[in-house]
Amino acid sequence: MKTITQRVRSASVTVEGEVIGQIGHGLLVLAGWAIGDTVSDHEWMASKLIHMRIFPDENGQMNRSLLEVGGEILVVSQFTLFASTKKGNRPGFALAASPADALRLYEHFCLTLNQLLPTRIQTGRFGADMLIQSENYGPVTIPIDTQNKI
Repeated sequence: MKTITQRVRSASVTVEGEVIGQIGHGLLVLAGWAIGDTVSDHEWMASKLIHMRIFPDENGQMNRSLLEVGGEILVVSQFTLFASTKKGNRPGFALAASPADALRLYEHFCLTLNQLLPTRIQTGRFGADMLIQSENYGPVTIPIDTQNKI
Protein backbone atom coordinates (compact mmCIF):
# COMPACT_ATOMS: atom_id res chain seq x y z
CA MET A 1 0.00 0.00 0.00
CA LYS A 2 1.21 3.45 -0.89
CA THR A 3 -0.13 6.85 0.02
CA ILE A 4 0.66 10.39 -0.95
CA THR A 5 -0.38 12.40 2.08
CA GLN A 6 -0.88 16.14 1.98
CA ARG A 7 -1.49 18.42 4.92
CA VAL A 8 -4.42 20.61 3.90
CA ARG A 9 -6.52 23.50 5.13
CA SER A 10 -9.39 22.03 3.10
CA ALA A 11 -10.03 19.40 0.44
CA SER A 12 -12.97 18.06 -1.50
CA VAL A 13 -13.80 15.44 -4.10
CA THR A 14 -16.47 15.93 -6.75
CA VAL A 15 -18.04 13.26 -8.96
CA GLU A 16 -20.36 14.21 -11.82
CA GLY A 17 -20.78 17.73 -10.47
CA GLU A 18 -21.64 16.63 -6.91
CA VAL A 19 -19.32 17.10 -3.92
CA ILE A 20 -19.24 13.65 -2.31
CA GLY A 21 -16.48 14.21 0.27
CA GLN A 22 -15.19 17.35 1.92
CA ILE A 23 -12.93 18.16 4.87
CA GLY A 24 -11.48 21.19 6.58
CA HIS A 25 -8.13 21.10 8.39
CA GLY A 26 -6.49 17.68 8.03
CA LEU A 27 -5.02 15.23 5.53
CA LEU A 28 -5.78 14.47 1.90
CA VAL A 29 -4.69 10.86 1.43
CA LEU A 30 -4.27 9.49 -2.10
CA ALA A 31 -4.09 5.72 -1.55
CA GLY A 32 -3.19 2.80 -3.80
CA TRP A 33 -2.95 -0.95 -3.31
CA ALA A 34 -0.54 -3.45 -4.80
CA ILE A 35 -0.84 -7.15 -5.44
CA GLY A 36 -0.23 -8.86 -2.08
CA ASP A 37 -1.25 -5.98 0.20
CA THR A 38 -2.96 -7.13 3.40
CA VAL A 39 -5.19 -5.91 6.20
CA SER A 40 -2.14 -5.54 8.45
CA ASP A 41 -0.82 -2.95 5.97
CA HIS A 42 -4.01 -0.93 6.61
CA GLU A 43 -3.59 -1.03 10.35
CA TRP A 44 0.01 0.15 10.11
CA MET A 45 -0.86 2.89 7.58
CA ALA A 46 -3.89 4.12 9.55
CA SER A 47 -1.83 4.38 12.72
CA LYS A 48 0.98 6.15 10.88
CA LEU A 49 -1.42 8.71 9.38
CA ILE A 50 -3.16 9.68 12.60
CA HIS A 51 0.02 9.78 14.72
CA MET A 52 2.49 11.35 12.25
CA ARG A 53 3.63 14.69 13.67
CA ILE A 54 3.25 17.04 10.70
CA PHE A 55 1.04 19.79 12.12
CA PRO A 56 2.60 22.89 13.67
CA ASP A 57 2.81 23.47 17.40
CA GLU A 58 2.70 26.90 19.05
CA ASN A 59 6.28 27.54 17.84
CA GLY A 60 5.51 26.65 14.23
CA GLN A 61 7.40 23.34 14.43
CA MET A 62 5.89 20.16 12.93
CA ASN A 63 5.25 18.54 16.28
CA ARG A 64 1.53 17.71 16.43
CA SER A 65 -0.43 14.80 15.02
CA LEU A 66 -3.77 14.73 13.27
CA LEU A 67 -5.19 13.22 16.44
CA GLU A 68 -3.85 16.11 18.54
CA VAL A 69 -5.16 18.86 16.26
CA GLY A 70 -8.59 17.31 15.74
CA GLY A 71 -8.13 17.09 11.98
CA GLU A 72 -10.06 15.15 9.36
CA ILE A 73 -9.02 12.78 6.56
CA LEU A 74 -10.20 12.63 2.96
CA VAL A 75 -9.23 9.27 1.38
CA VAL A 76 -9.16 8.98 -2.42
CA SER A 77 -8.27 5.71 -4.17
CA GLN A 78 -5.54 6.11 -6.78
CA PHE A 79 -4.18 2.99 -8.47
CA THR A 80 -1.75 5.13 -10.48
CA LEU A 81 0.53 5.24 -7.42
CA PHE A 82 1.76 1.85 -8.65
CA ALA A 83 2.61 3.06 -12.15
CA SER A 84 5.79 1.71 -13.67
CA THR A 85 7.55 4.11 -16.05
CA LYS A 86 10.65 2.03 -16.75
CA LYS A 87 9.84 1.25 -20.38
CA GLY A 88 8.39 3.54 -23.01
CA ASN A 89 6.15 6.51 -22.42
CA ARG A 90 2.96 4.76 -21.36
CA PRO A 91 2.89 3.79 -17.66
CA GLY A 92 2.21 0.16 -16.80
CA PHE A 93 0.10 -0.92 -13.84
CA ALA A 94 1.00 -4.61 -13.48
CA LEU A 95 1.92 -4.12 -9.81
CA ALA A 96 -1.44 -2.59 -8.86
CA ALA A 97 -4.02 -4.79 -7.17
CA SER A 98 -6.91 -5.94 -9.35
CA PRO A 99 -9.96 -3.64 -9.22
CA ALA A 100 -11.92 -6.21 -7.14
CA ASP A 101 -9.08 -6.65 -4.62
CA ALA A 102 -8.37 -2.92 -4.50
CA LEU A 103 -12.03 -2.13 -3.82
CA ARG A 104 -12.11 -4.61 -0.93
CA LEU A 105 -8.86 -3.18 0.48
CA TYR A 106 -10.01 0.43 0.02
CA GLU A 107 -13.27 -0.24 1.88
CA HIS A 108 -11.44 -1.99 4.70
CA PHE A 109 -8.87 0.81 4.97
CA CYS A 110 -11.63 3.44 5.22
CA LEU A 111 -13.41 1.33 7.86
CA THR A 112 -10.16 1.02 9.84
CA LEU A 113 -9.67 4.79 9.77
CA ASN A 114 -13.30 5.40 10.71
CA GLN A 115 -12.89 3.17 13.77
CA LEU A 116 -9.91 5.26 14.87
CA LEU A 117 -11.44 8.66 14.04
CA PRO A 118 -15.25 8.30 14.03
CA THR A 119 -17.09 10.96 11.99
CA ARG A 120 -13.82 12.51 10.76
CA ILE A 121 -13.27 10.40 7.61
CA GLN A 122 -14.53 11.35 4.15
CA THR A 123 -13.93 9.43 0.94
CA GLY A 124 -13.97 9.66 -2.81
CA ARG A 125 -15.77 7.09 -4.97
CA PHE A 126 -13.72 4.05 -5.93
CA GLY A 127 -13.23 3.75 -9.69
CA ALA A 128 -14.94 7.04 -10.53
CA ASP A 129 -13.50 9.98 -12.43
CA MET A 130 -13.02 12.48 -9.63
CA LEU A 131 -12.17 16.15 -9.39
CA ILE A 132 -9.99 16.75 -6.34
CA GLN A 133 -9.55 20.23 -4.92
CA SER A 134 -7.25 20.99 -2.04
CA GLU A 135 -5.49 23.80 -0.28
CA ASN A 136 -2.16 22.25 0.68
CA TYR A 137 -0.37 24.29 3.28
CA GLY A 138 3.30 24.27 4.04
CA PRO A 139 3.40 22.68 1.54
CA VAL A 140 3.68 19.32 3.26
CA THR A 141 3.42 16.27 0.99
CA ILE A 142 4.67 12.92 2.27
CA PRO A 143 4.82 9.59 0.40
CA ILE A 144 4.35 6.54 2.63
CA ASP A 145 4.84 2.93 1.51
CA THR A 146 4.04 -0.12 3.64
CA GLN A 147 6.92 -1.93 1.90
CA ASN A 148 9.33 0.54 3.55
CA LYS A 149 8.22 0.45 7.19
CA ILE A 150 11.76 0.53 8.57
